[in-house]
Amino acid sequence: MITDYMNKNNANSKTKNIFIDNYRIIPIETGYIEPNENLDKILNPATEVIEENDYLVIAETPIAISQGRVVDESQYRPGFLAKFLAIIWSKYLWGYVFGPILKIKKRTIDNLRKLPPEASAHKEVVLKLYGLKHGLKPASEAGIDLSNAPGTYVSLLPENPSKIAKEIAIKIKKEKGIDVKVLIVDTDATYKLRNTYFTGLPEALAPIKLNGGVFAYILGQLSENIGPTPIGASSDIPIVTALEIANLSEKYQKTLENNMETFYSMKKILGSGESNNETITIEMLNSIIHTPAVIIRNK
Repeated sequence: MITDYMNKNNANSKTKNIFIDNYRIIPIETGYIEPNENLDKILNPATEVIEENDYLVIAETPIAISQGRVVDESQYRPGFLAKFLAIIWSKYLWGYVFGPILKIKKRTIDNLRKLPPEASAHKEVVLKLYGLKHGLKPASEAGIDLSNAPGTYVSLLPENPSKIAKEIAIKIKKEKGIDVKVLIVDTDATYKLRNTYFTGLPEALAPIKLNGGVFAYILGQLSENIGPTPIGASSDIPIVTALEIANLSEKYQKTLENNMETFYSMKKILGSGESNNETITIEMLNSIIHTPAVIIRNK
């Protein structure tokens, strides 16, 4: 059951907290975190309200961007393979044949069918950095995020996410004297087949089998979709618990008006429009409220 109420912690706040079953979800709202900027925009407000044994769940993209893990795709000249993977393989074969057969999300199919020619440069980035098994995945390859970066930039997964999560937990411990659990989560799916968890992502918490690329994606369509993938944690968290907390975070994110799940939803939210070629700028990204993290508390 999901219920919500207006946050009373701040007289000027219009933030809604949500109760999902036995958990209270407290959003951390910020401006846009720019490349190589520290995470104070997240950590300062989070530290003010976080309590002992809370979970602080942070999206992977702001952490990666703060690490400077962004790539300008306009600097990559696509070769024949990248062009084939973008247009023939992803747009047409997956958009019109494999996608409907495997019953992937309608939104994904729609997005594949309108892939622009610039998608070839994106595939070249994937091939160069992660290889063919990720390039063959029709979308969300290797966790590369197109939806929260300006211009022709994309963000990669964070480097050593568990190390970052531990550093954040230690920082909160020093400042507030409490123990909290920090999870870093990617929206790409974790799947389950029998007793085995797996993902296409090159990063994931153990015992999730990682780095499956297109093979995990195809097998995943025939398996149980568990939800978003925890890729880093500040301490040992049972995988069932980590997955439950990751799902609670995603449920909250889906209630937000400014939830930029895809490149196309980003353009729509920022007023650029799907068919508009206007370049997304940092100023545009700064013009809206972002929710890069939530605190999850067992009420």
